[in-house]
Amino acid sequence: MAISRAQLLKELLPGLNALFGLEYAKYGEEHKEIYETETSERSFEEETKLSGFSAAPVKNEGSAIAYDNAQEAWTARYNHETIALGFSLTEEAIEDNLYDSLSARYTKGLARAMAYTKQVKAASVLNNGFSASYPGGDGVALFSTAHPLVDGGTNSNRPSVASDLNETSLENAVIQIAAWTDERGLLIAAKPRKLIVPSALQFVATRLLETSLRVGTNDNDINALKNNGSIPEGYTINHFLTDTNAWFLCTDVPNGMKHFVRSPLANSMDGDFDTGNVRYKARERYSFGFSDPLGMFGSPGA
Repeated sequence: MAISRAQLLKELLPGLNALFGLEYAKYGEEHKEIYETETSERSFEEETKLSGFSAAPVKNEGSAIAYDNAQEAWTARYNHETIALGFSLTEEAIEDNLYDSLSARYTKGLARAMAYTKQVKAASVLNNGFSASYPGGDGVALFSTAHPLVDGGTNSNRPSVASDLNETSLENAVIQIAAWTDERGLLIAAKPRKLIVPSALQFVATRLLETSLRVGTNDNDINALKNNGSIPEGYTINHFLTDTNAWFLCTDVPNGMKHFVRSPLANSMDGDFDTGNVRYKARERYSFGFSDPLGMFGSPGA
């Protein structure tokens, strides 16, 4: 439906002092704190995890050498989504000198809506990360206590008992990440990089990572998390997380959280011969997801 003069009556009258409602400040591209961005030239992308070899056994004198097999473990798939939004101005609205002001104003509104949708899509991977309804390539949720391994073992990238963000839970997460293994049970020397929190936990995160002494105790002990540089990149707030108790750690495991750009944001316009209306459109195509779930650690909170 085209925007007509009836919907913009006040803008046609003299004496209007100000228009407001489209100039709010907006949060930035918070997905960049979580995702590695790559371009895509296909309708979808797939990434396959490989299994290496198990630990080398002792070869007894005179015995034959042992042989092992490498194999593919599983494949993660990214299906790109097309995000598009537009608006139309009637020929009469354009004729009554509203073209320049409206096109500029509502084009900014389109950009705002598109940017907002992208952040919601990006955060949804974490928001849905504890649900078995959104499995990854290994068949379980992004955050699971039982990510299956080729050797029959499992990795866990969430607490066995859901816990709120505090000194103990954060220290336990660092310890748990250090114990992760590859598909054949070999330690991978993983480390956390950055804490991701909703706005409700920003002050808790500040006290945990930026104070010199332990938080909430009468002891004069050092803050081991800060002293050891356990979370070297500190914390960042994601305002699109829906659970006010959930918290997440980005790790240094490669090929974790991925953002594929199939078509970058583009604006276009055209005129309709029959009606004389002018249409504006914004469109982009992308996908958010994860390949290796060990790229993240998460807790839904207690």
